[in-house]
Amino acid sequence: MKRYISTLIVATAISTVHAQNTAENSPTNVNKSEGTIFGQIIDSQGKPISKASINLFQVIKDQKNNQEREILIRSTSSLENGNFNFSAISNTNNWKLKISSIGYVTLELNVDHSDDKKVLNKNIGTIALKNDNQQLAEVTVTGRKALLEMDIDKKVFNVDKNIVATGGTAIDVLRNMPSVQVDIDGNVKLRNAAPTIFVDGKPTTLSPDQIPADVIEKIEIITNPSAKYDASGSMAGILNIILKKNKKTGYNGMVTLGGDRFGGTNFMGSLNARQNKLNLSFTGMNMRMRTNTEGDSHRTSNINNINSTVDQDIEGKTKGMITFGRLGLDYDFSPRTSLSIAGVLVEGKFRPNEETLISTQSEGKTSLSNRISESERSFKPRGLQAGIVQKFKTEGEELTVDFNYFGGNNNSNGLYTTNYLNDINQITGTKKQQNIGSGNNKFITIQTDYVKPFKNGMKLETGLRAQINKLKNLNDNSIQDIGEEDFKNISSASANYDSKNSVYAAYVSLGGNFKDWVSYKVGLRAENSTYNGELLNTNEKFKNNYPLSLFPSVFLSKKLTEKDQIQMSVTRRVNRPNFFQTIPVIDYTDSLNITKGNADLVPEFTTSGEISYSRTHGKGTFLASVYYKSTNNLITRFLTQELNPVTGKMDFINTYINANSSKNYGAEFTYTNNLKKWWDLTADLNFYNSKIEVDDSTPSEAMWTVFGKLNNTFNVKNNWNLQVAFEYQGKTNMPVTQGQSFGPPMNQAQSSSQGYIKPFYGVDLALKKSFLKNQAASVTLAVNDIFRSRGNTIVSSGEGFTQSYYRLSNPQLIKLNLSYRFGKMDMNMSKKNKNQNSMEGMQMQ
Repeated sequence: MKRYISTLIVATAISTVHAQNTAENSPTNVNKSEGTIFGQIIDSQGKPISKASINLFQVIKDQKNNQEREILIRSTSSLENGNFNFSAISNTNNWKLKISSIGYVTLELNVDHSDDKKVLNKNIGTIALKNDNQQLAEVTVTGRKALLEMDIDKKVFNVDKNIVATGGTAIDVLRNMPSVQVDIDGNVKLRNAAPTIFVDGKPTTLSPDQIPADVIEKIEIITNPSAKYDASGSMAGILNIILKKNKKTGYNGMVTLGGDRFGGTNFMGSLNARQNKLNLSFTGMNMRMRTNTEGDSHRTSNINNINSTVDQDIEGKTKGMITFGRLGLDYDFSPRTSLSIAGVLVEGKFRPNEETLISTQSEGKTSLSNRISESERSFKPRGLQAGIVQKFKTEGEELTVDFNYFGGNNNSNGLYTTNYLNDINQITGTKKQQNIGSGNNKFITIQTDYVKPFKNGMKLETGLRAQINKLKNLNDNSIQDIGEEDFKNISSASANYDSKNSVYAAYVSLGGNFKDWVSYKVGLRAENSTYNGELLNTNEKFKNNYPLSLFPSVFLSKKLTEKDQIQMSVTRRVNRPNFFQTIPVIDYTDSLNITKGNADLVPEFTTSGEISYSRTHGKGTFLASVYYKSTNNLITRFLTQELNPVTGKMDFINTYINANSSKNYGAEFTYTNNLKKWWDLTADLNFYNSKIEVDDSTPSEAMWTVFGKLNNTFNVKNNWNLQVAFEYQGKTNMPVTQGQSFGPPMNQAQSSSQGYIKPFYGVDLALKKSFLKNQAASVTLAVNDIFRSRGNTIVSSGEGFTQSYYRLSNPQLIKLNLSYRFGKMDMNMSKKNKNQNSMEGMQMQ
């Protein structure tokens, strides 16, 4: 099955690329001389038109029928002053421009370069677009965004066609995103390591399962972050979730209502209003989630020369609710100065309940017990984002100042009851553990960035950044032993702490173009970090000051032809241990998953390199990348035998260690295309090798694995859409970093240096029907994990133990969602401001 699935993905991607290359004649006689085509777009009154779409076509003769054909080479948008520019243009080819803007008649313009010059430098001059006389109420926009957009340091995926995620969260969107892996508990991985999550380019305390899918416009995948981004964290890169924004004159919005077969419901409403210089937007959503989980585990162990076997059958149900709200304001003081303010409110509550039947065999005896876990967790994060943009006379020169705050409170309580049973399942004794927790966090970021372009095409970027994170946690454990009536507090298993982490940074980068179509971006970042922590129940204090460190980055990009491009990047990054990983105190929240910090941890440093080749042909993009990542002093979980301070006996304790090193390398292939008007395809295939050396005395074997996704969207007649999404994950190591999980108590911690995940695959299906005028309404039916095949089996082993752990969550989940979009154009405003922003009000998105 594994070999068949891998072959299917490769064959689909390669055959599609081959078909496209065969169908299109590649342009011949390409000259790499660097020329330019530039001009300005204006309206009938001579005012600049910003964000007009300018497409550059190469005109060639088809060798089969001697007819002229047009091939789309590049696209751009006009700036605020109406200017546009195409650089690195061959002077030996024939070119055509197609210029369009909403509310204006599309204009086609041949570029005449009959003058005998070695390099084409053509000034088109001012180009006036005529007003479109159609009634505005009849305008319907049917253009489609490219599925994949490339930048020198990131990939951008537009997610508006991801209908299988309708009514879900960002987790559902990421599950169908190329390069991204999502495990059974919703933990996100990028090339088998945990990335840093950004929202609108800023760090956030929101997790992907707290962000509604319907408010997401696109996701940027930054596998090798440049010097502009924090050097700390993001060892696997950054996933930047861009929320939908609106600058349409008038008002418009959307309402979505849905439910699933397990009793979950979702409701979302959004409204945007723009008039003159003011834009207001609001998004609100409420989700009631129902999760069903099943699983089992098998562990054999040897402690103090006593062999034992533990088998567990697990069934769990979780009821949850999340309310999400965002209110934003944008105000333009002038064409060059603007202010943006947005507030985010999230409130959620989860009630996971789990029942586990435990069978233990030791020294020829078998004992049975039944563990019932009843817990509740609530959280109330709040966010405030504010930013000022100041533009200068020089086009592209700007100064931005941003303030970002996220923080809130959280509470938890749990009761874990273990009933000990005899041979006929009668209760012979009961032991209870109670956990009560609370906490709060504050995440503050202040950043300023300055961009200065020069006449020779060079661009300078520089900035300062201060990031302060405060965390407080109170977690008390108490136990009621068999036959006792009162709970006894276990101070040695109560983790109460207060910590503060600060990072101060400055960066500078320089980018531009050399001759022969070579682009570059080099940068250097300096960071200094400190953290202070205190154990509140013992008054112990911990402090670490990390010295100033330098983190260079280099990005190079070269156009081989008009369609082919190669990119290279090298960066250095750091991951510093957090307070939770370093406090040497037992966390006994889950007695079956005991965790302890390691005060001797040191930072890990990673050097990453990547080379990518991309080719565009028509509406398709093919991207191939090879990458390498080497980490010294890798911070990883490690399961070891230590004395349990609660029971006074030897037990298995999860802790953190610095492994000697970690090496990862691989190759990834991504292909996206609007193959037909009715068929969109995205295929992704990733082969990678990972190896972790714990220490010199512990040999480690490298492991090759494959990960692939295939996503097909079919636009059927009569406004029907069908999407089929498939993913396959081969045998792989556990991710090298794993964040805190909010799953049920039996969500046992695993070590990337001691375990692997068995292969699995999953298939999702969605059907969408649009109706009413301008297809303003739609209904979507989706089925996730059709074949109940997305279960994870984790196998781990170490000193004195081997374990296999299987979990399956919400298989064959059926979701039904209804959406309605509405909007009204302000006709008076369109008469006063005949530019694209005022005309965009009729778009129904």
